[in-house]
Amino acid sequence: MKILVLGPGAREHAIVLSLLSEDAEHSIVCAPGNAGIAASGVETVDLAFTDPDAVTKFVSDRGFDLVIVGPEAPLVAGVADPLRAGGVPVFGPNADAAQLEGSKAFAKRIMDEAGVPTGRAAKVASAAEAGAVLDEFGAPYVVKADGLAAGKGVLVTEDRDAAIDHIATWAPHGEVLVEEFLDGQEVSLFFFADGHDVVALTPAQDYKRIFDGDQGPNTGGMGAYSPLPWLPGGTEAFIEEIKRDVAIPTVRQLESEGTPFIGLLYCGLIVTSKGVKVIEFNARFGDPETQVVLARLESPLSAYLLASANGELASLPAPTFSDEPAVIVVLASEGYPGDVATGREITGLEAAEAVTGVHLVHAATARTQTGGWIATGGRVLGVVSRGQSFAEARARAYSALNEIDLEGGQFRTDIAERVA
Repeated sequence: MKILVLGPGAREHAIVLSLLSEDAEHSIVCAPGNAGIAASGVETVDLAFTDPDAVTKFVSDRGFDLVIVGPEAPLVAGVADPLRAGGVPVFGPNADAAQLEGSKAFAKRIMDEAGVPTGRAAKVASAAEAGAVLDEFGAPYVVKADGLAAGKGVLVTEDRDAAIDHIATWAPHGEVLVEEFLDGQEVSLFFFADGHDVVALTPAQDYKRIFDGDQGPNTGGMGAYSPLPWLPGGTEAFIEEIKRDVAIPTVRQLESEGTPFIGLLYCGLIVTSKGVKVIEFNARFGDPETQVVLARLESPLSAYLLASANGELASLPAPTFSDEPAVIVVLASEGYPGDVATGREITGLEAAEAVTGVHLVHAATARTQTGGWIATGGRVLGVVSRGQSFAEARARAYSALNEIDLEGGQFRTDIAERVA
């Protein structure tokens, strides 16, 4: 197949690597891609990937059998809409269905209509009305900006004043939700969706805080692992429960409203003492969970992406996954998730990739004129590893990280420690 992957990050690098691993003659283009994707031998094209007109013209000029939209921004911007209207198979929902991620208030309404288990929530339009709502819900306070915020719009705090300040920061940009605090282990579970049917992948858990022990501010994700041996009832029973109670009702509700969800339904879940509840939905592969889920995927990814785009998921069996655990540890620049130091040299990448069971996914790197590497953003790259056990997978990941040198670079040392 001739495939276009839209997006610039590590998630897109993981998708590309999964497609390249298939026993197929794919011709893959990534726009805009990144230096790591280019180093994998894939053509990268500088394209305004959040502009529906620019993307539509590029697809029309080049011709593709499948377009995969990686990040949330182009989905919410409606990049998929004109492509799908023109008959191009697209993996990624139209703008109206992408509001499942683009608007937390929209997602809560869909969950309420579909009877999906989730926490209570209330809309707050300004800091002036926040106090009474916060007092009603009580501490810990959970405050979420309604729109896209790159993982930085969510605050969980015991500090009432901090919660009010967060509301004051985000309220001018749109609605803010105050939500019920839910306590328990978090789970990320992805579903392929074709507008009517869904097919589950395998669960993963990510680490959102910057520092060990889940300390410090939220980030886009500092690591992840899969599978989750501690899931209540086991993996298969858990997947069936979430498919029955969450994924199918959500997709069918959107279908009934004339806004079919076609793409990747990301269910952000929490296992509470009162059962599993949904924290959030995303409308695309999650980062960094995608990197470990796809590292274990044995079925051809392209078959499920194309079947989703064409409404044919019911014709495919459940995908198969390796029994070997997978771990990713993210290397970030100094200052992340605040003011980031960029332009610093990265060395040791070849030595890191030489570690058995390890590969790298790039997020924010660039090549120098002499063929070296520099960091260009906050989350720089991810070290992905597999092993016969979690202990072996972790040892390989951290052994590879020790080969990499980035001045001021930071990473968590406790990824998957609790299951190893």
